[in-house]
Amino acid sequence: MFRKDIVIPSGAIALALCVFSTQAEPLKATQYGDFDRYVLALSWQTGFCQSMVERNRNEPDECRLQKERENKADFLTVHGLWPGLPKSIAARGVDERRWMRFGCATRPIPNMPEVKASRKCDAAETGLSLSAAAKLNDVMPGAGGNSCLERYEYAKHGVCFGFDPDAYFGTMVRMNQEVKNSAVGKFLANNYGKPVNRSDFDSAVAKSWGKENVKAFKLTCNGNPAYLTEMQISLKADAINNPLSAASFAPQPHPGNCGKQFVIDKAGFWPAPGCTISTRFSPLMP
Repeated sequence: MFRKDIVIPSGAIALALCVFSTQAEPLKATQYGDFDRYVLALSWQTGFCQSMVERNRNEPDECRLQKERENKADFLTVHGLWPGLPKSIAARGVDERRWMRFGCATRPIPNMPEVKASRKCDAAETGLSLSAAAKLNDVMPGAGGNSCLERYEYAKHGVCFGFDPDAYFGTMVRMNQEVKNSAVGKFLANNYGKPVNRSDFDSAVAKSWGKENVKAFKLTCNGNPAYLTEMQISLKADAINNPLSAASFAPQPHPGNCGKQFVIDKAGFWPAPGCTISTRFSPLMP
């Protein structure tokens, strides 16, 4: 457990982050480990917050307090890391759709306590160490505080596998940074607030990890014109503890709903007073 209202001396945070980065344990399932892939879900935070406003959802603190960042790639944040359907659970009659809906609460197994998305803070504490919590807090805006995203994610996708919490969230932190440091992260930063072509995004993926891995990236958009809210990246389970490389990825069947063109949304909500949605962005020329 950790709270955003606890003030930790800057020197302690620096030390914690150093220890965390150098001593991260490998991620390993101690049960239900017979699955072949993970999905790494990364939010484009400005788009996520805009979608909450559009759908008339309660505005979480991390959106209400959102500010511009010097490095625009830092708006690519951690949502979660979701193990695929284990063979041992599928053998009990569970399909992919049911697994993704209920995760660790799936019946008949693993049958762990279910936590509702609307009541994330009802989930049990994760047991994260101070060092891991400090690092996660920097890249998962919904962690801690009144949002408790890390509790919800661990309860739904982590606890039934016996994942060490530091290893589980540390893996997300590491891979998020690797994506931000790649041509994909540079593409997002360079096109901040601009409309882009999906083909150009795919080219950034290909530049980083090869053309054959473009199909590992599923993009989710909202609104009209469409703006990016999340990317879901399919990864081979047996490569999860290695740095991202061309050998890390697994194809997935659907590219997402962003279409041929979408916007890399910027901080702030729209339409502003006196404006309309159609005036916020200029469409790409053919």
